[in-house]
Amino acid sequence: MNGPIKLAWKYIIYHKYKSLILVACIFLTALLPIAIKILLSQFNQKITVRADSTPAVVGAKGSSLDLTLNAIYFKSGTVDTIAFSEVERVRENGAVAETPVLAIPIHSMFTAREFPVVGTSLDYFAFRGLSLQRGSQFTTLGDCVLGGKVAQELAVDVGDYIISDRDNVLNLAGDSPLRLNVVGVLGESRTPDDLAVFVDVKTAWVIQGLGHGHQDLNQESEESGKLISKSKDGIVASKAVESFIEITPENIESFHFHGDISDFPITSIIAVSETEKDDTVLEGRYARDSSIQFTKPSDDVRELMSLVFRVKQFFDANAILIAISTGLLLFLVMLLSMRLRRREMETMFKLGCSRNTIVQLQFAEMLIIFGVALVFVSVAIWGVTIISGDIVESILVS
Repeated sequence: MNGPIKLAWKYIIYHKYKSLILVACIFLTALLPIAIKILLSQFNQKITVRADSTPAVVGAKGSSLDLTLNAIYFKSGTVDTIAFSEVERVRENGAVAETPVLAIPIHSMFTAREFPVVGTSLDYFAFRGLSLQRGSQFTTLGDCVLGGKVAQELAVDVGDYIISDRDNVLNLAGDSPLRLNVVGVLGESRTPDDLAVFVDVKTAWVIQGLGHGHQDLNQESEESGKLISKSKDGIVASKAVESFIEITPENIESFHFHGDISDFPITSIIAVSETEKDDTVLEGRYARDSSIQFTKPSDDVRELMSLVFRVKQFFDANAILIAISTGLLLFLVMLLSMRLRRREMETMFKLGCSRNTIVQLQFAEMLIIFGVALVFVSVAIWGVTIISGDIVESILVS
């Protein structure tokens, strides 16, 4: 068999372009379905783990999947808001035998340098098991804590700042960009938290325009035309008085909110019950609510993945059909090649080669081509396996 293999190898090297095309056909046909299976398995694992670690989410009536994605992946989308007072209601509704539910507010509506700005409480970090790599937690308005990859990609650190993005550049009367002071950087957790900018809920409301500060209206303001009139009943300022876009120790006292904070919006609440009984009570009470919904992320994600796997069945069927088509194509190429090489085979037969040797030569050529293709497939699968986690993470947090 060594003779036919040697001759087959020389033939393959001489007709390298034809051989490379055949190798590429086999490589792509075998690699794509396997790579998709690996990536889908990684996706299922990571999205399920994140969902399973979040017991329940409370939010506005609508798509429970959108609500889940907002709460655990900070996807703003089209999620409606609920009043901040729901946080206290979740705690009270879930209280059974003096075991209150931990209610963590989530305000995920804005971005900073295209990274989601997440307004929440300090309980969130303990709940997710997030620890500071350096710096401290946010304590005042305007403070922010960066996910590890945010700090790395933006090259900012404790003591620097990051400016929030304007929600709508055409709406000049809407939210104003706010300069956020970086007070801490989280260690990398390989979760969506790595690509988030965390602030206190009140800071998120300032970005939204629900709270603001004003410049001091002193003699200098009067001379500059910012002060229209001044009397014992009050002052009248012109439109030249602008809201601050930076919160500093000097002006923080001037920041205030208009309206009742309990009515201010948040996008969702993560509800962490200590017992299944609390969880059941909370779910039962919200089942009768016409404007608020209670959902379990694990159920939503598994429903999503069941749909994904049903769709994957069509891709699997398509992959089988492509494999059959490729096999038939290779068989056709082999038959045509034998026809074109008829004179060559007759010459070899006249030189003393048996018909069995000629068949072995054809078989050796296909064996080598398949072998080379499978080596490339094995190397590619190894590479996909290594980077699949990073690929899935980039998809989930983008």
